[in-house]
Amino acid sequence: MMQKMHDVIITPEKVVVDGKNLHVTASGVELLKEVYRNGVGDYPKFYKMDILCKLGFIASELLIVAEGKERFTECDDRAIILFGNNASICSDRDYQATISNASDFFPSPALFVYTLPNIVTGEIAMRNKYYGETSYMICDDSTQIDKYIEIILNTSDNIKSAVCGWVDARSDSDFEAKMWIVEK
Repeated sequence: MMQKMHDVIITPEKVVVDGKNLHVTASGVELLKEVYRNGVGDYPKFYKMDILCKLGFIASELLIVAEGKERFTECDDRAIILFGNNASICSDRDYQATISNASDFFPSPALFVYTLPNIVTGEIAMRNKYYGETSYMICDDSTQIDKYIEIILNTSDNIKSAVCGWVDARSDSDFEAKMWIVEK
């Protein structure tokens, strides 16, 4: 049996932590930057991230802070399990633009790395020293998310909790994160 603890919702217009609206003045990707500057501010790699990674990173930061436990200590019993429908489509488009024109062919390694949607789970894991399972799965049916998370928690002897949820970005102004922490 899993117990949901803490939740965060982020859209281009609002941020909600445990049911309470966070005061923000910006929208879209600028909203994420505002929350980073006002609430995190100590992870310079944030500015290199694509929109999917920024979204998942900010949602996880707010979520883990709300949890209130000691941070940045090695933890091998927490998983990160994220879902979305569009994966890395934003970075895929940007990267494709660097290779489409034969006369202006310049593949960007900085963009290429973000064509992997699991980068968001890796950033969260590295930041927090979580060494449990990490995965980003593409799904159309969000009704299956809880079932999959429950399977992971029930079939793994060493996973006791998970940062999980929906993190999906279609553009810098069209995204959504609904993340929560579950414990066995």
